[in-house]
Amino acid sequence: MTDSLDDISRRTLAHYERNARGFFAGTIGHDVSQNIGALLDAIEAPAPYTLLDLGCGPGRDLKTFRERGHRAIGLDGSAEFVAMAAGYSGCEVWHQDFLHLDLPPAFFDGIFANASLFHVPSAALPEVLAALYVGLKPGGVLFSSNPRGHNEEGWNGARYGSYYDYPTWEGFLVAAGFTPLHHYYRPPGLPREQQSWLASLWRKPNVNQRTEMRDNQA
Repeated sequence: MTDSLDDISRRTLAHYERNARGFFAGTIGHDVSQNIGALLDAIEAPAPYTLLDLGCGPGRDLKTFRERGHRAIGLDGSAEFVAMAAGYSGCEVWHQDFLHLDLPPAFFDGIFANASLFHVPSAALPEVLAALYVGLKPGGVLFSSNPRGHNEEGWNGARYGSYYDYPTWEGFLVAAGFTPLHHYYRPPGLPREQQSWLASLWRKPNVNQRTEMRDNQA
């Protein structure tokens, strides 16, 4: 990898800065209700939930979470998206680069990473996942949806992407301390070869779960 990790992040974010309005127009009508429902159904805490929309973009899903009665906070590395998302959703939105996350510990019941984590280079992914793990409450849930592939990564035009198969993605998440819940492929109702997105759900074990895991391994 000849580019530094920060250079990769800056160049990818610059693409979104330049194309923010067009991105909003092109994605506002996308139906991700399956993904939103998967996250909310997996959370075991009492509602309303405190949720982080990681890579919230212009705020489409933030608005949905808020309309469902949850406390939703957005986070994006693009200053243009941060402003757009705050205005569109009415939610609090944080301006943070994924490579330099600063999340309050044990704060979120759920983290929604819809079409965002695949922009993280594989060399930086363990540190990013560690920050998300810290930000979740024990028992909290991380949802991710990424374009799937065969573990290739690199530049796709002006954006950097990493395209994992499920076993490799699972390896990263388990190494970060998460417990797998389930995964599925999107769009629904199509043959597998036409389902270009891998969605997955992961739980941060609570204290009792960690004790049980240690006992089972002893």
